[in-house]
Amino acid sequence: MLSVFSPVAAAVTELSVAAGASVQKGQQLAMLESMKMQTPVYAPEAGKLKRWCINAGDTIQKATLLCELDSDVSVAVDARSPEPDVAHGNLLEELRARLALSEDSQRVEQTRKRHEKGFRSARENLHHLCDADSFIEYGQFAVAAQRQRRELDTLRRETQGDGIITGLGAINKSIFGAERAQAVVIINDYSVLAGTQGYFHHKKLDRALSLASEKNLPLVMYTEGGGGRPGDTDVLTQFAGLNVPTFARWAALRGKVPRIAVNNGYCFAGNAALFGAADIRIATRQSWIGMAGPAMIEGGGLGRFSPKDIGPMESQSRNGVVHLLADDEAQATELAKKALGYFQGPLTDWQCSDQNDIGDILPADRRYAYDVRRIIAQLTDSDSVLELNADYGAAVLTALVRFEGKPAGLIASNCRDMGGAVDAEAADKTADFIELCNAFGLPLVSLVDTPGFMVGPDSEDEAAVRRMSRLFAAGAQAEVPWVAIFLRRAYGLGAMALTGGSFERPVYAASWPSGEFGAMGLEGAVRLGFKKELESANSEAEKQALFESLLAAAYDQGKAIEAASYLEFDAVIEPADTRSAIILALNS
Repeated sequence: MLSVFSPVAAAVTELSVAAGASVQKGQQLAMLESMKMQTPVYAPEAGKLKRWCINAGDTIQKATLLCELDSDVSVAVDARSPEPDVAHGNLLEELRARLALSEDSQRVEQTRKRHEKGFRSARENLHHLCDADSFIEYGQFAVAAQRQRRELDTLRRETQGDGIITGLGAINKSIFGAERAQAVVIINDYSVLAGTQGYFHHKKLDRALSLASEKNLPLVMYTEGGGGRPGDTDVLTQFAGLNVPTFARWAALRGKVPRIAVNNGYCFAGNAALFGAADIRIATRQSWIGMAGPAMIEGGGLGRFSPKDIGPMESQSRNGVVHLLADDEAQATELAKKALGYFQGPLTDWQCSDQNDIGDILPADRRYAYDVRRIIAQLTDSDSVLELNADYGAAVLTALVRFEGKPAGLIASNCRDMGGAVDAEAADKTADFIELCNAFGLPLVSLVDTPGFMVGPDSEDEAAVRRMSRLFAAGAQAEVPWVAIFLRRAYGLGAMALTGGSFERPVYAASWPSGEFGAMGLEGAVRLGFKKELESANSEAEKQALFESLLAAAYDQGKAIEAASYLEFDAVIEPADTRSAIILALNS
């Protein structure tokens, strides 16, 4: 005798076999219903149904005896069958078909148009950015909120994902490990409604930004797109579409998680606002970025312009909007991965140049300019320098670098631009960089060779007082370790601003023997301090000779060894010892 028990508490909706009938193994005996779910009961063995112990319509508990079968076995059995569900197979086919609509293989025309422009598809950028098989996509089945004006099948074919790909992925996993590699990825898809921001587009964006905030994950966002979209007719609870949290959430992540923006092609209005607020901004040379596109400009009565008239890279790189300029999307993606790496942690595998001849880069004549980038490249780990904003505020260079694999921020005077005088642009750029490094715990290294702040009426027209003073504030508020190395000139407030606001701010401040110090540049100090003496000279030749004599005396008084004797800074070191001194100081 074989007893069959109920696998669940349920209502008996059907008795499928009459008492006395023969049954085959796996044949349905009854149908139960629990919480709106149907549960069939199958015969565990072949035999004859001897008797039913319940009736149709009964409500029973789990393990209630349902029936007895004539059999040599008499054990309690869970009678649920593992037979496959045909409907489930159909659902899988539907799922796979819908997923395929998002793939480039199903979007032949859209992909062809991108390639004809020399651009990549959104998913090609995704696959290049993220490690293989690491991306978890969110909201893939979204379509534009336009069901009232367009057929659903058309929306599924033409507005996949509502113009944006969002999800979690791993970037640089092989270098930094699985945990540090996790990131939020957002890729605007220009081939869908020109990458415009619709209702579900914003919801997907907001979900991704919430994940980044909750999990403290960095973000990489590809921003190509035309801004807000007016054609979402299904949205009946908005007036102007301004009550969205996207921009506030993105901005609120400043200083909390690294945000890297990548752009190729047109980027206007809302898309440009997201790009401009990123911590590191990368764009291809085929980018045009503006807070308003052609339609908005024309609508404001300001004339008609081609999209390529608005925010070209010659302008946006020079004015500091773009940190890194790339030749194409492939290079831009590589730059994004490299930039993210500085915030993912140290490298165990590193190399550096021999340091013995680093001092030879400095010219023997103190008046000659030199390429400070050569010093930076030799001083830091090999191939570790990522310079930001090279075309903006060029009197000061800012770069992400590594020392013995550990990431750091580096600030360097560039005497090839205005003699290294810190102008308003350079002050703004450097303050931004200090704030970035401080927010994410990157120590700072300053290489100083400056005559001070840029002076004159033109400088004041650029709001020098406000912008240069901001550099002091950024340095004073920075809490990360800071090392200052004086390569040559360190004059006035400008030199102080490049060391955090004071020579005592760095954890270690040292000078090369070529260093020279003073409240202002030596030449200016001599002309100002000895004006009467110079004016009383009998001839121009006598005046020049006196000037050279006074200048030599001033140099002797202000040179590094003499300044160090007054404890203006911590040490005078040989150039060859600079790298080891920086590393020791930062490790301390």
